[in-house]
Amino acid sequence: MVEFIRWLGHASILISIGGKNIYIDPWKLIKEQPKGDLILITHSHYDHFSPDDINKIVKDDSNIIGPREILRIKTGIKKDVKPDDEVDLKWVKVKVVPAYNINKNYHPRASNWCGYIIEIEGKKIYVAGDTDFIPEMKNISADIVIVPVGGTYTMNAEEAANAVNTIKPKVAIPYHYGDIVGSEKDAKLFSSFVLNSEVKILKIEK
Repeated sequence: MVEFIRWLGHASILISIGGKNIYIDPWKLIKEQPKGDLILITHSHYDHFSPDDINKIVKDDSNIIGPREILRIKTGIKKDVKPDDEVDLKWVKVKVVPAYNINKNYHPRASNWCGYIIEIEGKKIYVAGDTDFIPEMKNISADIVIVPVGGTYTMNAEEAANAVNTIKPKVAIPYHYGDIVGSEKDAKLFSSFVLNSEVKILKIEK
């Protein structure tokens, strides 16, 4: 069910489905990647919003969605968003959901930074962004959930598993580890705490 999802390391995801390419937070792209039809940016921290990496994959008709900082990108079709916004591109629907910290200050709620629910070809994919296990997650419905597990700046493995156990997706994918913070041990620990969802620990595809 996740053969169309690639993990490009840290918090970078590429979803290739229905002939379209959707990137989330492209960063440290090494080899040539396919151009993005949709590029989603969760927030302005350098390891999530990298204009240099966006410029490697953007084309004139790429849709770039994210906080106001994305307007700095010179090409593409840009739309700045905040939580509760919805974007319908006909071939894909995107709902913006909150992403923030509860017990730390790296990602303040007031910043209106983003997670995304991507609805495409009958599937709902929730990419949480840099967040803790926040109350809004109790209202999220998704088939596939991609959650940070590295701790320090986001949820740790156990907290992320609690979020997944609340949402109850078919598949859960850990990310946001292996570079700035966290390791594969966190992903495996996360897997041990998840109760009913299938956990897929992806290998980095740079």
